Amino acid sequence: MRDQLGQIIRFGVVGGINTGTFFGCYLLLHPWMPYFAAYTLAFLLSMVGSFFLNTYFTYRTRPTWKKFALFPLTNVTNYVVQSAGLYALVTWAGMDDRIAPLVAAVVAIPFTYVISRRILVSRGPDGTGPGAGGPGDGGPESGMEERRPSRLA
Repeated sequence: MRDQLGQIIRFGVVGGINTGTFFGCYLLLHPWMPYFAAYTLAFLLSMVGSFFLNTYFTYRTRPTWKKFALFPLTNVTNYVVQSAGLYALVTWAGMDDRIAPLVAAVVAIPFTYVISRRILVSRGPDGTGPGAGGPGDGGPESGMEERRPSRLA
């Protein structure tokens, strides 16, 4: 229980950083392109940062290519909720299109936590606890482990 509370707090911190990164990118891109294109590009850029912050900091697990490939699935729900919210807030509620993405992002937070935890936290053979490693969990066969430069003679 204590570990899960720590994860939720860390997820909130990462979410704040990610939201700030997303919103900063959005504001930088917005003058150069339509608001929805700026929103989408900012979303994709912040998603990469979110993956690494969540694997290393929130869930304290190793990134793997498998997790990296699955991580966008954690954001599909987030993207749909935020996109629908953005559209509704700008089109129907008349909210300023510079503020609406921030409001829509807050609504999506609980959905993103649940889905990201399912993908990024390894499960044991019985599906209930941390895994012991293996393919896709950051071991040598995953292809995403830390590499040291080799020395040439």
